[in-house]
Amino acid sequence: MEIKDIKAIYFVGAGGIGMSALARYFLHKGICVAGYDKVPTPLTQQLEKEGMHIHYEESVEAIPAPCKDSETCLVVYTPAIPKNHQELVFFRNNGFTIEKRAQVLGTLTRTHKGLCVAGTHGKTTTSTMCAHILHQSHLDCNAFLGGISKNYGTNYILSNQSDLIVIEADEFDRSFHWLRPWMSVITSTDPDHLDIYGTKEAYLESFRHYTTLIQPGGALILHKGLEMRADVQPGVQTYEYSLHEGDFHADNIRIENGEITFDFISPIEIVRNIELGQPVPINIENGVAAMAMAQLNGCTADELREGMKTYGGVDRRFDFRLKDSRHVLLSDYAHHPKEIYQSAKSLRELYANRKITAIFQPHLYTRTRDFYLEFAEALSQLDEVILCDIYPAREQPIEGVSSQLIYDHLKPGVEKSMIHKEEVIALAKQRDFDVLVILGAGDLDNYVPQLAEILSNK
Repeated sequence: MEIKDIKAIYFVGAGGIGMSALARYFLHKGICVAGYDKVPTPLTQQLEKEGMHIHYEESVEAIPAPCKDSETCLVVYTPAIPKNHQELVFFRNNGFTIEKRAQVLGTLTRTHKGLCVAGTHGKTTTSTMCAHILHQSHLDCNAFLGGISKNYGTNYILSNQSDLIVIEADEFDRSFHWLRPWMSVITSTDPDHLDIYGTKEAYLESFRHYTTLIQPGGALILHKGLEMRADVQPGVQTYEYSLHEGDFHADNIRIENGEITFDFISPIEIVRNIELGQPVPINIENGVAAMAMAQLNGCTADELREGMKTYGGVDRRFDFRLKDSRHVLLSDYAHHPKEIYQSAKSLRELYANRKITAIFQPHLYTRTRDFYLEFAEALSQLDEVILCDIYPAREQPIEGVSSQLIYDHLKPGVEKSMIHKEEVIALAKQRDFDVLVILGAGDLDNYVPQLAEILSNK
């Protein structure tokens, strides 16, 4: 179905961060937008305020009339929804066009210049940085992001004048194969989602195939040293980037008094004295990738400087929720061992002489089974680790797989304990943490506002 033919759009699984951005795009276009989700959340309630019709029980009767016309209604679903969901069955049996979110984004990359950021980790921050740089520049952009930008309070940017569209390219379920990027960054290819891919080789092959989809005339900006093999079409320029070397990199890095400044080295134009608006060491490298893509599309040196200086970060991505003379509290979505390693490394650089405690909720039984040794290794950089039960998301329990696997392999010398997530608030009332980070992609983050209040009152 062409975008121009759509009169209504229905989301089965409306409240996901990526689905909600698409919903907002179509709301802005003035068409009927409706959907189902399992439970109300602040995000679904906000969408309802913006004009979306959402209900929370499986019910064909609750689907609005404009969404029951198979000729003009596009149905978008998330793979997390079971195949026997009543509403999906109704749409399937009645000849509706049913697409994954990634397919709809793919259609948009055929009508816009898609600037896509792929990779096991770093993609949300890098794509949000790039979108902010472009949006405040003379170029402007549209954007579909995987997290809530603190600059805009949303995961979505709309422009009526720009044909650039920044998209976070998700490798889960091979979703990014629907995209046709004009340019792409690939940040990392550390194996993940092995419940989908099976082997590291299949995971890397998926990224190789993704690089074949970049359109001639465009560019691939590849992190230096990745195991994957790029396979671009003729007419696609390939660049490398990293922290200290590559076509794009940082030089003259200064970290002092909680501020980070560096020079951006580029084959197009070197830009001196970049200030990081969110001064976290890992954001130097993410910033290099974001600026590379923005610069290749025509951002000026002053626009790069201003964009980086005013970048406010992403909710739950190394997200400071309390910072006073006695306590630091962060929330970080890190849920892969390499992400946790980077998060811990950044915390160590920022707080070298303080006690750092992590409360970690592992995400998925399969990921815990596949990477428990690596999780233990990464977490062992910290002074204290408190483990919660695994957040199952879409999965059923696997016999013998629990947080105990990580606990048992933490290095000697690390203080360690295991609790249920419901006990976190009581623990915070008893304890006085110095630097506390809440890690994981599950629902432990829901306790962060209460934790911030408890710590600030101590």
